[in-house]
This record gives sequence, C-alpha cells and structure tokens, in this order.
Amino acid sequence: MPRRRIAITGMGCVSPLGNTLDSTWDSLIHGRSGMADITHFDTRDFKTKFAAEVKDFDPAKLLGIKLARRTDRFTQFALVASEQALAQSGLEIHEGNWDRIGVVLGTGIGGINTLASESIKYVDSGPSRVSPFLVPKMLPDIGPGQIAITFNLRGPNLAIVTACASSSNAIGEAGEIIRRGVADVILAGGAEAAIVPIAMAGFNIMDAISTRNDDPQAASRPFDLDRDGFVPGEGGAVLVLEAYNHALERRATILAELVGYGVTNDAYHISAPAPLGEGAARCMTMALQSANLLPEDIGYINAHGTSTPLNDPSETAAIKTAIGEHAYRTPVSSTKSMTGHLLGAAGALEALICVKALTEEIIPPTINYQTPDPECDLDYVPNEPRNAKFKYALSNSFGFGGHNATLIFRKASSNGA
Repeated sequence: MPRRRIAITGMGCVSPLGNTLDSTWDSLIHGRSGMADITHFDTRDFKTKFAAEVKDFDPAKLLGIKLARRTDRFTQFALVASEQALAQSGLEIHEGNWDRIGVVLGTGIGGINTLASESIKYVDSGPSRVSPFLVPKMLPDIGPGQIAITFNLRGPNLAIVTACASSSNAIGEAGEIIRRGVADVILAGGAEAAIVPIAMAGFNIMDAISTRNDDPQAASRPFDLDRDGFVPGEGGAVLVLEAYNHALERRATILAELVGYGVTNDAYHISAPAPLGEGAARCMTMALQSANLLPEDIGYINAHGTSTPLNDPSETAAIKTAIGEHAYRTPVSSTKSMTGHLLGAAGALEALICVKALTEEIIPPTINYQTPDPECDLDYVPNEPRNAKFKYALSNSFGFGGHNATLIFRKASSNGA
C-alpha cells in the first residue's frame, strides 16, 4: 500500500500577537513583540512580572456563556483555533464522515488555571466549595474531548503530553494515524494557558525565565549573547490534516504538506538539553529520512529557540550536526522572540508559521538580536523579515524530560500533484 500523503487544508490560532491567523502573521512579519506586564494576577512578589498573554479574548462571546463556564482557558483557546481551522478548510462534517475525523491535541500542563483556582478555594473554604467541574476542566484530554463534542468528531481522539514538544508530537502522530488509514482528517495542534502564579513561581525558582522587567518587549532574545531565559506565553493553534487524495476529491485548497516527522529523547536530564544536541540532531535526521530529503533541501528552519542560556547553543550544535555545512546557508529564526514560549502549544503555532512562510514566501525574523554569541553562529534572520522562495521548512520543538520533535513541511504544488 503506498504511503498516504498528508495535506494541510486549514489553520487557526489564538496567540499573544493576535486572536486570528491573519493578525498573528501580520504581527510576525512586522517584528512586533507580544510581551507585556502580566494582567492575570498581582506580580508584586514575583521576580518576573511580565509574560506573553493573549489579549482581548472573550470566551463567553466566542463560545457562549455555558461552554465558557465549563472549560478551562487552554480548552477555550483550542476550541476557537479549531473553529477557525475548520472554517478555512471548508470541511463539512456529517453522519457520513464523522467517524473518520479525529482530534490530536498537545498540551504541556492542561487545565492548570482551574486546578490552581480550585486549590485556593479548597484551602480557604473546604472541600464542599470545590467546583464539580474541577476534574473535567483540568484534565489534559478534555481539550481534544471538548473539540470532538463541539464539532461531532467521532474518530481517533488523543491528548499528547511531552512538555514543550507536545503539539509538534500531536501533529506528527496525527499524520501517522492518517497514513495508517485509521482516519481521513484530523484536527491537530496544541493549547496552553499557564500564566498563573504557581507556574510562574515554579519557572522563577528554576531560573528558567527572563527577569528583564524593565523592558519586556526586548526580553525574548533567542541566540543573542545577553539572553537570560524564556518568556512564558499562552494560546492555541490547530491545523486540519487530511489525506491528500481526500482533500483533492472534495476540491479543498491545499496549503502545504506534512512530509517529515522525527521523535527522539535525549535521555540526559529532566530539564536541560544534551549539551551538543545529540538527541535533537537525531530527531532532525529522522525527519529528513522520513521525508526522503537531503539536508540541502531545507530552505528554512523555525528553531525551538527559547532564549535560554542552554537551549540556543545546544540547538545550534544540533542543526550543524544534522544539516552539515548547509546549516550556514539555511535561514534559522525563532519566532518565540515575538510570541513568547507557548510551552505545549509552541510547536503547533510554529508549524502554522512554517506553512505561512512557505505560502507567503516570507521568513519571519528573530527580533531583539543585538549581540552575537560565538556559540550561536548561524543565520538567525536578525530583526527584519526576509523574502525567500523555498520548498521545505523544518520546525523543531524540544521539551523538559528530553523530548524532541521535528516536523518538515512542503510547499503545496501549484498543479495539485
């Protein structure tokens, strides 16, 4: 049986740069930062007082009061992004196909907003005051479950939890499910909403996040010598993955193809990457092999690029190992310089960005790049977007626990072949 091709026919997102795909992309190519002082809670006692929050998001207006009350913020992001993606895909869901449409959603933390708020309620007022929706709002699998319920999708339904690699793994595994013939269409992506006191306190105590409180918009500076940690972000992104022939048969617009997927583990440390990026390099090599590509075929790399002291040189080393000498001729940018780090949703947003870069022929920049780091010596598309025509884009995602995921996307053929 020939290997099934995977088309992307719809995309949607809610991000710190905008609550739609178009507004997010416009901010990206204009180099705007989504970082600002935290509004979700009082930061008086915190070392870090800023983050990349989603702005002007009204779940009651977008989802209705009843559904908004019964869902955690991460699920709300996933539902809105899914609705946008389905609308762009033009897919009609009905009794004849709903068993063949599934959902695979990645999240690193799930409903931590609900867990945190209900824990406070329990401590302050006792167990009888805890909401009956505590468990069904906080579980990571409730995100894809609610998407299925809302849109009547009865095919495979999975939650993927691999820290900051979660949604890249979700997209990759969704592609594999379609290739196996278990489903024809899968909504794949990720959502995260972890800008809450307990999570920020945890990141602070690890010295993982930036404390550049005097200039939040310049705080995320991947590959720059003066980087001091990542900036937590929130949001959601969903792509409609579809068997290529299925998309052709219904005359859908094919935005791009998912052609490569790699997944490995460093087996090194619970939070630090392997110093020379051995696991990440193997992951990229695996993705290239699965796509039957050579390193020189890659025209753009959307890096994990977290702006942490350890990740950026490790990822740079990994790219050199996997791509070889072509690494020095390959544009690499970290859009986390603008979006912040969406944790488990980062990979899905960056997958969406890769598809837009292919279709629009524009590479988003790495902003805030001012002082080169001798250990990070690739072309990071500093500060300004770049017009470029290329056929393949690669996206990296790495997570605590040593998780690595790489996706490769191909530009859609003009003749539909």
